[in-house]
Amino acid sequence: MYNDAYVRVRYEETDQMGVAYHGNYYTWFEVGRSSFFRFLGYTYAQLEKEGTILPVIESHCEYKVAAKYDDELFIRTEISKLKGVRVEFTYKVLRKCDEALLANGTTIHAFVNKNLKPINFKKENPKLWGVLKNCVREVK
Repeated sequence: MYNDAYVRVRYEETDQMGVAYHGNYYTWFEVGRSSFFRFLGYTYAQLEKEGTILPVIESHCEYKVAAKYDDELFIRTEISKLKGVRVEFTYKVLRKCDEALLANGTTIHAFVNKNLKPINFKKENPKLWGVLKNCVREVK
């Protein structure tokens, strides 16, 4: 299962050549991840209010084609792994007008409490764990 979030490349996100700065892709990944949770009927704010935070512990981005000023993009987000105290999200950044793949990425997050101690999220929030588990993309 995946969710698409939409963004438009703003002028401030580009260099003199109108090309999006590479660091913005990680911001767009966050937009995709937050949208994915909302799609599931949950929010990051709700998760944090309940005492769980999801810090990024690893990230990767492979750039294919430059995003440019005023391009409308969609960030396709899905969960590729969910195991123990970790969840891995994968992202595809695509240009809306032609669906060209601009970048692939992953972020790995740990389920931790507000003291940054790993928690057993399956035990802490079995309902949301089940929802997340049902979203995991089957890896072939």
